[in-house]
Amino acid sequence: MSCAHKFLSYLELERLDFEPTTLVVGTFIPEWPEEPTEWFYGRTAHNYFWDILPRLYGEESLINASPNEWKRFCRNKQIAITDLFKSIDDADPNDPEHRKMLGSLSNNSIIHNFEDINYVNILQLLRLHPAIKHVYLTRGVTEAFWRHLWNPVTHYCNHNGVRERKLLTPSRDAAYQHEAYNGQNPQNKIPLLEDYLLTRWQQEWHF
Repeated sequence: MSCAHKFLSYLELERLDFEPTTLVVGTFIPEWPEEPTEWFYGRTAHNYFWDILPRLYGEESLINASPNEWKRFCRNKQIAITDLFKSIDDADPNDPEHRKMLGSLSNNSIIHNFEDINYVNILQLLRLHPAIKHVYLTRGVTEAFWRHLWNPVTHYCNHNGVRERKLLTPSRDAAYQHEAYNGQNPQNKIPLLEDYLLTRWQQEWHF
């Protein structure tokens, strides 16, 4: 038994009708239990990705837009989106604990409770799409698990003229960094989390 990525058919970029120049990499969206996300970063009540990304380009937020509008934006900007995990192959849909852990969308819950993880081959995607010159991972790699997974991508990018950066998570989990920033900068506070995230992403994006 396993839990596949809800958008498995998109992960290898085979459904693209354009050649991407930018690749954004997330982690995992489970197909169960009853996952409501409509597309990548689609839990917009908890994730600001579709607010931040358009505003990086000087456009209006798409936080309340439809998946078709998100896909249209990516096509226009030549941005492809994928994730690190294809499936969790030792997850049992009949196990309530597994359903609870996957339903939490917690990366730590996945890596600390499951062992048989099927990964997306990011290096292969970069080799198959040499027009990609910018790669962004929307999480940090401070833990050994994530460093081991991502370091080969960093090495490939450094030796093949591809710009690679890690972005602060666009989810509400960034509230800690936001609060710390405001505490350290009382004269220049950024009231909204989404505006703080935009500022952080602007420091890393390829403009």
